[in-house]
Amino acid sequence: MPTVHILQHEPIEGPACIAEVAQLLGVTVNLVRLFDGMDVPEHIPLEDALVLMGGPMGVGDIGDSRWPFLKAEAELIGRVLRADGAVFGICLGAQLMAHALGARVYPLHVGDPPARFREVGWGAVTFAVDPDTESSLRGLNESEVVLHWHGDTFDLPEGSKLLASTLPCQNQMFRWGSRAFGLQFHVEVTAIEVATMVREDAAFVCAANGPCGGSRILAETRRWIGRYRHMGNRMIRNIFDSMLADSLPRRSVP
Repeated sequence: MPTVHILQHEPIEGPACIAEVAQLLGVTVNLVRLFDGMDVPEHIPLEDALVLMGGPMGVGDIGDSRWPFLKAEAELIGRVLRADGAVFGICLGAQLMAHALGARVYPLHVGDPPARFREVGWGAVTFAVDPDTESSLRGLNESEVVLHWHGDTFDLPEGSKLLASTLPCQNQMFRWGSRAFGLQFHVEVTAIEVATMVREDAAFVCAANGPCGGSRILAETRRWIGRYRHMGNRMIRNIFDSMLADSLPRRSVP
């Protein structure tokens, strides 16, 4: 049975429904709390999967003493990807994947002249391919409302396939090979995690959406959370199916 190794960068951005779906599938979960001093694994067996969570730091912080794990993590990601290993990155995790694949990661700007932009809150992603033709998107609509929480973006890594975009941020989801998926948006959180992020990351929310931004996100969470959790669990299951292929038992996930 494969193991999913989840690298968590800060307390408020944990694996949430990613870990829940993995456990429902009968997969072993190894949670590596990097923020708590746990070491980056030196090696991930090819039959296992590496999951990379989000966080407030960025690729530009590699080498910063506040986050000493980032350099070793980026090196591990590169080794796993070059070996055609299974990698699933969320937000910061997707940016680290893009960096490991040689793509540029940088602050998001929009408009003419360009202005700094933070994409925070509920909004639609539009899939760049027919969901019926892409294994990670099976059962989804052509567009889905998801949770955004980022101020950086990345160029599409060479050789990867673009899977989703938003108007402000073109590269929202990509697949590299058959076993690696990077998502700039979030598919893993529940209403409880959203409320925690709004509270603990209030300054970032305010910078993105103004002083009432947190209240608006909480109100929209009540509107969207039902469909979002159905969509998110389906996408997580799809990605595990693609990453781990025949290693997974056939179990249903709500």
